[in-house]
Amino acid sequence: MSLNIGYFADGPWSHQAFDKLINDSDILIKFICVRFDSQDEILKKYCKKYGIDYLRDRNVNSKKFINKLSEYNCDLFVSMSFNQIFKKEIINLTKYKIINCHAGKLPFYRGRNVLNWALINGEDEFGITVHYVDEGIDTGDIILQDIHSISLQDNYSTLLTRSYSGCANILYKAVALFKNGKVKGSKQKNMHPVGFYCTQRKIGDEIINWDDTSINVFNFIRSICHPGPIARAFINGIEVKINKSEIISNSINYKCITGAILNTDRTGFLVKTRDSFIKITEYTSNATIRVGDRFECK
Repeated sequence: MSLNIGYFADGPWSHQAFDKLINDSDILIKFICVRFDSQDEILKKYCKKYGIDYLRDRNVNSKKFINKLSEYNCDLFVSMSFNQIFKKEIINLTKYKIINCHAGKLPFYRGRNVLNWALINGEDEFGITVHYVDEGIDTGDIILQDIHSISLQDNYSTLLTRSYSGCANILYKAVALFKNGKVKGSKQKNMHPVGFYCTQRKIGDEIINWDDTSINVFNFIRSICHPGPIARAFINGIEVKINKSEIISNSINYKCITGAILNTDRTGFLVKTRDSFIKITEYTSNATIRVGDRFECK
């Protein structure tokens, strides 16, 4: 049977999923609602190309906007990278409610910037989850979940690229299930009674703490590399943007001044950490990096 959906979406996360949804003749996208401050021209072009209504509103939970949405007679609302919290009235507006795709291994990694946090925490895997939307934050029943590995060669950029395609695949699979009627989800509390939340990263959170272990500094740097905000440090009052580092195998655990520059060559420079040292291999700065200088420590 055909399925009428409304797509609340924005940014690269939503584009590959749209391609899959629009190519299924049994799924009819009645509208695309983007973030109110959206700069996404691709979704706007999709709407024009396929004759889909293009919507945006400062408050999708307002009575006026909900009345407008009710005119589309959708069976299901689908959320991918949308940034407003859905409240009870809009959740219950359609027969099958609202589902959301989240690039986190629920019930863990609820919240914001979860790919960054997974790398910071040194995880060896991350999840992509499609779940029902309730009035909590990423707490609704789970419909589908895929697990993807993380290697030491991965960074924020590689996880982001893999997540774009991973989200598209699992979201389309989940939406397609509703062509056969209501889909039963799994309670998150049955997987773990508590789970955990991640907070949004803000300006200032990108400063490196050299008084941490080498592996933690390495994970931190790769967690926010380009196209993220890029890790920062200061030496002699000058900012250094650090995009890539390497763990030194067989390095000795010893005491010394953290943040100190230990060695430099044409491939980068070594910095003392709490337990050993780490090599910085990709950075930009107006600073001259000299042996004996010290990065400022938090």
